[in-house]
This record gives sequence, structure tokens and C-alpha cells, in this order.
Amino acid sequence: MTTVEGVVPDGRPGAGAGGAGRGGGRAGRGRRPFAARLAARAGGGVLRIFLVLVALFWLMPSVGLLLSSLRGPQDIAGSGWWRVFAQPAQITWDNYSRLLSDDKVMGSLLTTAAITVPATVLVVVIGSLAGYAFAWMDFPGRDGWFLVVVGLLVVPVQVALIPVAKLFGAVGLFETTAGVVLFHTAFGLPFAVFLLRNFFAEIPRELLEAARLDGAGELRLFTRVVMPLGGPAIASLGIFQFLWVWNDMLVALIFADSGHPPITVALQQEVRQFGNNIDVLAPGAFVSMVVPLIVFFAFQRQFVSGVMAGAVK
Repeated sequence: MTTVEGVVPDGRPGAGAGGAGRGGGRAGRGRRPFAARLAARAGGGVLRIFLVLVALFWLMPSVGLLLSSLRGPQDIAGSGWWRVFAQPAQITWDNYSRLLSDDKVMGSLLTTAAITVPATVLVVVIGSLAGYAFAWMDFPGRDGWFLVVVGLLVVPVQVALIPVAKLFGAVGLFETTAGVVLFHTAFGLPFAVFLLRNFFAEIPRELLEAARLDGAGELRLFTRVVMPLGGPAIASLGIFQFLWVWNDMLVALIFADSGHPPITVALQQEVRQFGNNIDVLAPGAFVSMVVPLIVFFAFQRQFVSGVMAGAVK
């Protein structure tokens, strides 16, 4: 029996091709990846309720600290902070009035700001310049120096405490605000350079070459092209550095001026000297905690953009 291409022996034209097509279609229609199926189910009501409960659980210590800071010493000693919901009359602002009149605590907040702001700005500025240089400038030993920077990421802070303390004592920076700022800047730069170099390296080369053809120099290229494009990564770095320095206690306990300590050391001294003055400790701890929260939520959009951009790249 003679067969023609596309005709099978039973006389049905195209049966073979159609079967192959149907088989191929069935083979191509596999189950979606696990990540896609998980993301599709993430909008379910049960999962949302679960996430809300987890968020409330993690916020409970902060809420408890806030309510404790709004109660009097007798109420704090007599019952837990949750009694506020049954007895709203316990809420008072007297603790914050005493806090504002406490020169030591308020001075420690100013000292913390005087350390955190310069340490954050210096790390962001120097890290951005160094990251651009490692990403787009050619100079002798560039790759070797970058490996040195990456190697510094694994150096723990504790290893450098004694050598740096001796160095600061020799040059007159021990127990000074400038010494604490320099320490935080030095240990924050390796991560900053590593993060920003990798982010800047993802900028399309054609964009930079077009700017150079228009006559832009390296400084103008950095300020007009690279910095705007690297805004999310720079904001993320600034938030991380601010939180690290603001909440630091180890470096501040060793290198800061004992007469004008940062807020973390001041609160620790209050606990050591007066073990039951929770009416001062609670509002002081909440104020020291709420400042980083304000900074985080103020730059939340840039922080999320930087994290997502790094995840995609």
C-alpha cells in the first residue's frame, strides 16, 4: 500500500502530526515551579491572617515597652503592662517629662546622633566613590585591592579593639566622639564598597559611554548618572549603617567618652546604678528604639527597591 506524507495507513490525513502536536502539548504543560505556586497562593486569606499574627507577635515587645513607658512606677511594680487595656487611667506622660528633664539621658541622645550621622554619611560617601572606582575605573592593582576589601569583611570587630585602643590612645582619640566615628567608618567601609561596587557594575556600559561622548568627566559621570541610578542601593546602605551605629554598645562602651556616653551606654549605666528606675529606663529605651524605626520607615521605599534590585541582578 502506498502512503503519502501526512497520510497514515488508515486514511486519516495528519493523524500522526496531530498526535505529535497533542503529545508535545501535553509534555509542555507541566506543573508550575514551586516558587510560582507559592506566590500564587500567597494572596489567600489564611496566609494573610497568619502573616498579620506573626507581625503582631514581633511587635508585642515594642508595644509593651511603649505602654510601660506610659505608666507610673507604682503601676509598673504592681502589674504587667497589659493592664493598661483594662485601666486606661494608668497612662501618663510624667515619665517622658522626667526624661526630658534628665540631662544625662538627653545628652546621651545628642552624643548618639553626633556619632551616628557622621559615621553614616562618611561610609555612604566614601563607599560610593570607592565602589564606582572599583566598578568602572582602571588603575593598577584594582582587582587585588578589591580582594583585600572583600577579605576585610571577615575581620571581627573584637580582634581590632585592643590594637585600635592603643592607637587611639597614642594619637589622642581615645574616649572621644571622633574616635568612635572613625572606628565605625573603618569597619563599615568594606561592606559598603563591596555592596556598591557590585551594584554599580550592573549599570549598562553603553549608558556611561554615551555620557562620556557628551563630554562628561568622571566626577560628573558619578554625580549625574551613577548616583541617581544607585539611589536604592545607597539608601539601603545608609539604613543598615545607621541602625548598626545607633544600636552599638560594644564600641561605644570602650571608645566613647565616659562622661558623655551614647544612649546605649547611658541606659546600661542607669540599670547598674539604679536597678528599679524603670520609669526612666522605659521611656529612654523606647526613644532610643523609635528613632531607627522612623529612619527605616522614612526610607522604606528606597530600601525595598534596593533589596529587590539586588535580588533580581
